[in-house]
Amino acid sequence: MYNRKIRIARKGRYLRPSSLLTASLPALAAALLAGCSSRQTQSAGAPPATPVSVAVVTQESVPVEIRAIGAVEASATVQVKSQIAGELLSVKFTEGGNVNRGDLLFEIDARPYREALRQAEAAVARDGAQLRQAEANLARDQAQSRNADVEAARYEALVKEGVVSRTQYDYARTNSDALREAIRADQAAIESARASLESDRAAVDRAKLDLSYCEIRSPIPGRAGNLLVHAGNLVRANGDTPLVVVNQVTPIFATFGVPERQLAAIRRNSSARRLPVEVSPQDDRGKVVRGILTVIDNTVDTNTGTIRLKATFANEERLLWPGQFVDVALTLDTRSNAILAPPEAVQAGQQGQFVYVVKSDQTVESRSVTVGPAVGGKVIIEKGLAKGETVVTDGQLRLFPGARIQAVAGL
Repeated sequence: MYNRKIRIARKGRYLRPSSLLTASLPALAAALLAGCSSRQTQSAGAPPATPVSVAVVTQESVPVEIRAIGAVEASATVQVKSQIAGELLSVKFTEGGNVNRGDLLFEIDARPYREALRQAEAAVARDGAQLRQAEANLARDQAQSRNADVEAARYEALVKEGVVSRTQYDYARTNSDALREAIRADQAAIESARASLESDRAAVDRAKLDLSYCEIRSPIPGRAGNLLVHAGNLVRANGDTPLVVVNQVTPIFATFGVPERQLAAIRRNSSARRLPVEVSPQDDRGKVVRGILTVIDNTVDTNTGTIRLKATFANEERLLWPGQFVDVALTLDTRSNAILAPPEAVQAGQQGQFVYVVKSDQTVESRSVTVGPAVGGKVIIEKGLAKGETVVTDGQLRLFPGARIQAVAGL
């Protein structure tokens, strides 16, 4: 059994617990006093600065743009079809290759059309001979008619003198009248021969045209698509299936829709000058193709509330392709002395949008701003900031008005 005494080695004496507590009170009080003094010293010092990223507000001349998503269209699309029937003998182009206007694309068996041309030319020669014969008959009958007229006049005088009989005079007159009618028949025969000749000449021209259709050439410069009918097949005149589709890609179009509320500004600015348009392929936004606005549609789409626009691009490097989706930037005007700030600086609050502005003593204040359109990775500040002011772009969640900051690069 332990007794109620506590043995403490202090000057060789034994102390009771009450004596031990009395002895430790001064030391405990001194320790507590020292702790409170330390905490008061820490709270009395300045709070640490909050690390943030900052940017300087600039003033520049910036373009006023309308951005949209557009689709690329070929400036001309031709479905190449045969205008005659026949066997497709050969294909003279490479699928997916470039073709020029007038390049030979297909050849169709021309033998039936050469034969038709020879027949038409023979008919022309025959009708020409018939025309010459009719003209010769006319000349002969005209000569005989003149002689018959002279004879009829002489017999008329003789019958009056009683030298010849009335019957002889009637015969001479009848012969003169018959030759006159023969002349009229010859003239009709000449007209008929000339008409036949013209018809046969038209048949020759038609046969030559059909023969020329045996060689199918590209009507436009552009890019040939997939071959849809192969050599050896029989083709029909103006059949349902084209032989190939050719798209003209230089120049090329991009169509896009913009909100109806932008129509007045677009019309106002386009009436004064040609509006520039820039497009970038969505799979390669680093490349920019420049063109001009060429068409404003004549009606607003009531379903979407947009107006369709069309821009034209030279596309000499052939960066744009029919059916491709592109980012479109239509420049309406240039705004001078616009205040620009990074969009990251703008925060949303209960009272609207605001930014943290860095003051000269490295503290921040909250300031309401009116934000305009985005331009080139920045936003236009319509109201609330001035050129040269510094705004916080990262670390705003840890800030409050009057908070001290420390600018840190690449936060």
